Amino acid sequence: MADCECIPKCIFFNDKMADMPSMAESMKKRYCQGDNSTCARYMVFKALGREKVPPDLFPTAADKAKKIMEQA
Repeated sequence: MADCECIPKCIFFNDKMADMPSMAESMKKRYCQGDNSTCARYMVFKALGREKVPPDLFPTAADKAKKIMEQA
């Protein structure tokens, strides 16, 4: 599977996870280099655009992503 198109500009991994490299690497393997359709950040990005993705939205927060998309 190809890498997620958002990796280069994903502020979550490039800024928020800078102090947790092992956790970030594990999450990147699962969500960015695997099936990104389950990534909450990617869900919001695809549905509403990059500007609507909250900077603190964790890839694991699918429920929060669904609420964001419902409110849009």
